[in-house]
Amino acid sequence: MEKTDAFQRLVRSAKQNWKKSLLPIGLLAAFFIGTKLLDGNLTSASIHEANEPELGAFPIVAPTLKWGFAIDTFNVQEAVIENNQFFGDVLTAQGVDYVTIESLVKAADNVFDVRNWRVGKPYFFLSKEGKEQPDYLIYEPSVFVYYVFDITNKKVEKVERPITSVAKASSGVIESSLWNAMIDGGMSYELADKMEDALQWSIDFHHTQKGDKFKLYYDEQYIDGEVVGIGNLHAALYKSGDTEFNAIYFDDKEHPGFYDVDGRPMNKGFLRAPVKFSRISSHYNPKRFHPILKRVRPHLGTDYAAPYGTPILAVGDGVVLEATRRGGNGNFVKLKHNETYSTQYLHMKKFADGIRPGVHVKQGQVIGYVGSTGLA
Repeated sequence: MEKTDAFQRLVRSAKQNWKKSLLPIGLLAAFFIGTKLLDGNLTSASIHEANEPELGAFPIVAPTLKWGFAIDTFNVQEAVIENNQFFGDVLTAQGVDYVTIESLVKAADNVFDVRNWRVGKPYFFLSKEGKEQPDYLIYEPSVFVYYVFDITNKKVEKVERPITSVAKASSGVIESSLWNAMIDGGMSYELADKMEDALQWSIDFHHTQKGDKFKLYYDEQYIDGEVVGIGNLHAALYKSGDTEFNAIYFDDKEHPGFYDVDGRPMNKGFLRAPVKFSRISSHYNPKRFHPILKRVRPHLGTDYAAPYGTPILAVGDGVVLEATRRGGNGNFVKLKHNETYSTQYLHMKKFADGIRPGVHVKQGQVIGYVGSTGLA
């Protein structure tokens, strides 16, 4: 009984002091376990009292990490670079001396050119409580990378955020324009640009038609679960009417680029001649004497002589801008190949089936037949 009374007094003492120190709790637990093992006659009341008070759990909260720091332990100041505000300006405003600034600029020599400090980009100062100057400057020029300026130790580090790529496939049908179809389908302008790069030698994206279809296979990039951009475009398909264009990216280390399904490069330039089995009957000549008009008149093209009815071929992928009969040109087709080049085909006997404005054609496709309409 004497042992039990001593134990109860210890319990009461520990109850009064447990909030001040964890040591009595440890002693109480050890004493209680030892006493229980030595004396099995402890009353249930003693045991119940020994289990009080309920101390509960002591939660451990994970710190908030950003830029590799537990930012909960810092005072954080955020700002953006303003016009005519240079790297040294923001540091001196925080009380950083010129010697330290010069040391940071030297430390950044092969890491970051402080002249590339850009207006509108965010930066952050991290400061410990009571410090006269910040401990760190963080500069974030893009979501992909940030720079850590360790002001105390005069060090600079470039940190590239890890990117996760996820394979995606997207498709759409044009109702008004390609851009509207892509944006309505949740696709980005960046993806539209990559699609245009892949198919620029086959498609004139300024002359798309309602009902045209496209499909794209590409990588979407994520940082910390957020979409940050488009990675590689692996393949693109574009279908206009019955004509289908495919671009598949292939890198053999010597000739990387987009190829069609037959392995031919998409950027394949132009055919050397629009007709087979032909000869040049008249070259480009700004001072040519016209054989029919009997006067000097510039000849701004090249004439090919071929048997009547010989198929005329598109020298490159493009879109039909005109297919009509026009004065001295006779039956005339104009193709636009890209923003720089267009070609014209004159004096045709007739147009090939389906050749009309807005239609996409492939390199080598028949667009008409040799004739002598107009001044030919």
